[in-house]
Amino acid sequence: MKKWFLYFLICAIPLTGCEDVIEVDTPSEDPRLVVEGLLRVDTTQRWIPVEIKLTQTSNFFGTIEPVTDVDEIIIISQEIDENGLPNGGTGTSSLTQLDPGSGIYVPDPSFDRDQRIPVSAVLEANIEFTLVISWRGRRYAAQTRYVPAVPIDTLVQGDKTLFEDEETEVIVRFTDDEEPGQYYLFDFGFANFLPSEDTFYNGQQFTFSYFYDEIFIPGTALEISILGADQTFYNYMDLLVEQTDGAQGPFQTPVATARGNVFDVTNLDNDEVVDNAAQPNTFGLGYFAIVQEFKSTLIIE
Repeated sequence: MKKWFLYFLICAIPLTGCEDVIEVDTPSEDPRLVVEGLLRVDTTQRWIPVEIKLTQTSNFFGTIEPVTDVDEIIIISQEIDENGLPNGGTGTSSLTQLDPGSGIYVPDPSFDRDQRIPVSAVLEANIEFTLVISWRGRRYAAQTRYVPAVPIDTLVQGDKTLFEDEETEVIVRFTDDEEPGQYYLFDFGFANFLPSEDTFYNGQQFTFSYFYDEIFIPGTALEISILGADQTFYNYMDLLVEQTDGAQGPFQTPVATARGNVFDVTNLDNDEVVDNAAQPNTFGLGYFAIVQEFKSTLIIE
């Protein structure tokens, strides 16, 4: 053992003597606003659980900081006519941080009028919602419409594995809406998401297996959700899931290569236009969506 240790030291000396310090320039840019605005609607409830989480990007290897200093954050609801133009019926919900420093914004309870958004608002036809954020002299906007989902028919535990033995199979069955071109987002918990489109199962009952890369102890409750999605949200989540590969939540990663529906509208003259096509280098990150959610719970045996 001593001879081996001495030999290792002798061999290591010339190696350490040849070390050079290499400086690497890491990417640096001004912080960008990141919006985590996925609002999940349970149509059996009275109110939508509105919670918008705001963070900002930092330099490479830096920490992600909450945004706590917005000048204004509101959600505007408008009825849209057949030409895509506002047709009255405007409502506004002002948001605030109940927990200072959290970067999480919810309906402001200090107003005389209730700032919560009723579920009945999303069930009305042709209602468009616009999230507007004013932060550090810039103005951001994101628009969305409510997207329904379908319930999960059955949820059972399987006994197969995909790649290795340390896995848990969950078998999901649901029935697609007969309308073609439907999109869904499955939330398996633990920051695991799976986007799906009905190209190959339109209007049919569909069954698939999902594999967790761990074995759960008996009695563990797994809560699994199916969310509605439109094509734009599906594409966004599909790209983020591919980038993160389940390592962490898709909203928690730097999404510089994945543009969502949050746009910088600071210098736009027309408030109805929020695509920011003339300012391609000024934009926020993240997504704002209002979707129906159905939940099911599986108890591991």
